[in-house]
Amino acid sequence: MKKSGGAEKKRVRRSSAAIQNGSRDPNSDTPPRKQAAQKDVYQLFAEKVRDHKDLVSRWAVLQETRVEYFRGKDFVSFLRNHPEVKDILESDKNLEADDIANALLRKNLLARCDRVVKTVRPGKKKLSTWPAHLEIFSDHQVFSEVDAFFAWTFVKRRPLWQTLLSFFWPVLTLAICLFPVYPHRCKILILYSCAGVLALILSLLLVRATVFGALYIVLGKRVWFFPNILAEEATLRELFRFWPKKDEEERPKWTTRLFYAVVAVLVILLLRHHAPDEAARARYQKRVSNIIDDVLEWSPRLALSGMMEKQPTVINATEQNDSFSDAGKTSPEEGVPPSSKVEETDTEQYEAEVIENVEDAEQHKHDDHI
Repeated sequence: MKKSGGAEKKRVRRSSAAIQNGSRDPNSDTPPRKQAAQKDVYQLFAEKVRDHKDLVSRWAVLQETRVEYFRGKDFVSFLRNHPEVKDILESDKNLEADDIANALLRKNLLARCDRVVKTVRPGKKKLSTWPAHLEIFSDHQVFSEVDAFFAWTFVKRRPLWQTLLSFFWPVLTLAICLFPVYPHRCKILILYSCAGVLALILSLLLVRATVFGALYIVLGKRVWFFPNILAEEATLRELFRFWPKKDEEERPKWTTRLFYAVVAVLVILLLRHHAPDEAARARYQKRVSNIIDDVLEWSPRLALSGMMEKQPTVINATEQNDSFSDAGKTSPEEGVPPSSKVEETDTEQYEAEVIENVEDAEQHKHDDHI
């Protein structure tokens, strides 16, 4: 009887421990350490949703910390438009958006926030759609679609290329600062490479805008080739996608198209009228080429040689003292500086010429009197 009672107590303890550790199945063959190492499906779901570009989100300040947040209604519409994202949840993939959001709140992957400024500012008719300052919601952390904001509480995982870029960015900055000391061939290569890339980008944007304007005015269609070339958040594959998206907006009126056509013609005529002539263009080209030549031909050796030439000759102090002592030993006439001697000689010559002129004048008077 005692043995059976002790075994029963052990069973009760094991069952209570299994209840407390609800995530662990007592019949599972997986060791507890391996189960802990497995990532939570809700964590994976949160990371995938956060990285998805179709979920509209903004950045705000929450308790002196910048956080990324979204609106409740945007989360519901996102799961409605992308039901395949819920496949990560496995057994919970059939849950509604409210239940999934509440599960994320319970696991501290989300935090419900509220706007700090709850009154309409003067001169505005309604509150800001995306507030810049948030605070933790004072009531229960429950999902809602009506004027509710939810901030991600976990640190976003950075891809490998961002880590490498953050390492090479200071190296690139240092290399740019050391450009003046590069050899002449390297300077020429870097200059023409950068100029070629810049000309390619500007030409692409100009052709893209020209095609859009022509098709908009003539056919009334909005066609942007390379539609994601100026997008801030786009993958490398989406960035260089050539074919535009389908124009789903309403076709513009003919009056609007005519107005833009007149504006385009006026701009072209204005630019043509104020275009520089050949002489001005040649002067500007010469000035720019001189600046580029100065940058390319500069070298530390030339700079150091120029600084040495501009430096005044330094006289030794001991030699200067010796010269002064020798001058003191010599006669006063020898100690007179050369400049003062020259001035005295000129004065004596001038006085002699004046005396000679006076004597000649007296001699002429005497001759006339005789």
